[in-house]
Amino acid sequence: MALSSKGVRRLYGVIFKRPTVNLQVSAVSTCARKYAAAQQVLTLDSMNPSIKNIEYAVRGPIVIRASQLKQELADGVEKPFKEVIFSNIGDAHAMGQSYNTFLRQVIALCAYPELLNHDTFPEDAKLRARRILGGCGGNSVGAYSASSGIDVIREDVTKYISSRDGIPDSCDINDIFLSTGASDGVVAILKLLVAGEGTERTGVMIPIPQYPLYSASVAELDAAMVPYYLNEDSNWSLDVDELQRAYDNAAGNCKPKVLCVINPGNPTGQVLSYDNIVDIIKFAKKNSLFLMADEVYQDNVYAEGCAFHSFKKVLLHLGEGYKDQVELVSFHSMSKGYMGECGFRGGYMETYNINPGVKEQLVKLVSTKLCPPILGQAAMDVAVNPPQPHEPSYELFMKEKNGGSELFSC
Repeated sequence: MALSSKGVRRLYGVIFKRPTVNLQVSAVSTCARKYAAAQQVLTLDSMNPSIKNIEYAVRGPIVIRASQLKQELADGVEKPFKEVIFSNIGDAHAMGQSYNTFLRQVIALCAYPELLNHDTFPEDAKLRARRILGGCGGNSVGAYSASSGIDVIREDVTKYISSRDGIPDSCDINDIFLSTGASDGVVAILKLLVAGEGTERTGVMIPIPQYPLYSASVAELDAAMVPYYLNEDSNWSLDVDELQRAYDNAAGNCKPKVLCVINPGNPTGQVLSYDNIVDIIKFAKKNSLFLMADEVYQDNVYAEGCAFHSFKKVLLHLGEGYKDQVELVSFHSMSKGYMGECGFRGGYMETYNINPGVKEQLVKLVSTKLCPPILGQAAMDVAVNPPQPHEPSYELFMKEKNGGSELFSC
């Protein structure tokens, strides 16, 4: 039975007068829902088509089915296995990795400053907490920070990068943006880069295998994915000839503008050599590509003969013609490595050689989210400003940091 809006109103009047007539209530509710559905503004047909193109296997159908299997096991359903192990995402603590004591102490002190008056916590943890709180509005982690993050933490990030790369004063606080994990930073930069239509549509070069954030973000932004394949037979190495093949193959379909590199690799685990990074940077310069370096696994390098080299360090070593021209954004977070603190959503990105006007637009873009989580920023500070050898927490910190590892291959 098709009902007009007047008919629906009449039936609703019957319901309100005779609330005990359950059959009428059911019939009217069904009719009203059908009528409402016919008038909906947002439907699968009218919604943003780019969202429907997103595929995010990390939390996709396989994961949903695995959760169902886990529940079935819990309910006593017989299976040819006794346990479901979730290896779809790098969630270290969910897999049994323990937290770092010093990091959690600093977070506890920041969240409940009353603890600063007790002798339970070491003085170096209190020192870190006081410094962080001093950078917060009202000395409270309950206040907003600047959109790019708390200044004292950004200062610590600059010192960390300069020390890590062995190049004093090589980092400017104005190039540092704290973020909600590395993921938010990646998406923000891609938003700035994506433009054009048809054959002029931005092409984003992405490694295969890859972390699905990249393909999902490219789909959401209606950009073009330009896949390049890592060489499984040589420990998932990155061959510049393959980069060139992928770049050339994109001709006529899009305009490749971005080269994303994940080092150490996720999910492959390869660690790029210094010379390999040199070749990649030269390829980017030759083809006028914007470099995005995902380096969130930089603390997970354990295999003999392997060493992490940041793209920023290698770029600076290349000197004039490269360090003053190649555009680069690097990403790091505290969700992986010895920290594994995914839940705090702490991260940062460093911009380098970015157009000043574009950087202003980036500041505006991140401002729309007000600021990254404050406790996540505080946790990131501990990651870049850990206990030093002369401090009381150093010995325990290093013991816990080196207590477990997962091997990454060169």
